[in-house]
Amino acid sequence: MPTGCSCRERTRVCCRFNRAVAGSLEILMSAIFETTGPPVTEERRVLVEAVPWERYERLAACFGDTRTVRLTYIDGSLEIMSPIGAEHERIKSNLGVLLETYLDVAGIRWYRRGGFTLTQPGRAAGEPDESYCIGADKTVPDLVIEVVVSSDALSKLPLYRDKGVAEVWIWEQDRLVIHCLAGGAYSVSPRSKLLPGLDVVHLVRLVGMRDQYDAVRAFREALRAG
Repeated sequence: MPTGCSCRERTRVCCRFNRAVAGSLEILMSAIFETTGPPVTEERRVLVEAVPWERYERLAACFGDTRTVRLTYIDGSLEIMSPIGAEHERIKSNLGVLLETYLDVAGIRWYRRGGFTLTQPGRAAGEPDESYCIGADKTVPDLVIEVVVSSDALSKLPLYRDKGVAEVWIWEQDRLVIHCLAGGAYSVSPRSKLLPGLDVVHLVRLVGMRDQYDAVRAFREALRAG
């Protein structure tokens, strides 16, 4: 199916899932693409099990022209999330710009890779909220950021582990959980091993500030003061 499907074509693809799931998907699609009425701003997730990779690929092609839908596929489990809410974007932006402030002040070379789809064909695919290469630009980022606003998100850790992503930062319920890769598995760490000089507690406090400008200025001044 070509990229840029109509709402009706998208719904037709969704309805090839089992009847119960198809109903949830059709409601989600209608909410996303309805052109009349107030826009939907609350994030919604639909999880579908036992989905063949080929079906995921067809659905992904349908949504290739929209940023309001995010698909994650891990070992036959397909999560459809939409829309990407304002609170989700605020936290992602704050966390990213504060991280960049630290890297800049510390004189650490970095490259923002953004949110792009990482895939293991036939097995897994997912898009981080933000990603960075540290020290040099690389095909696979060293650090990815995930922001979880709604509960029960499908974990992308198996995909990131197999791709060799060194650290995964997951923001959920006003907490930053850092997963560090070692020996082929992730373990939770109170500090970043990529950036051992980063004060994570201070970073988390500033992410919660509503005014990004004030947060960045406060962080930069604290970092320069040592």
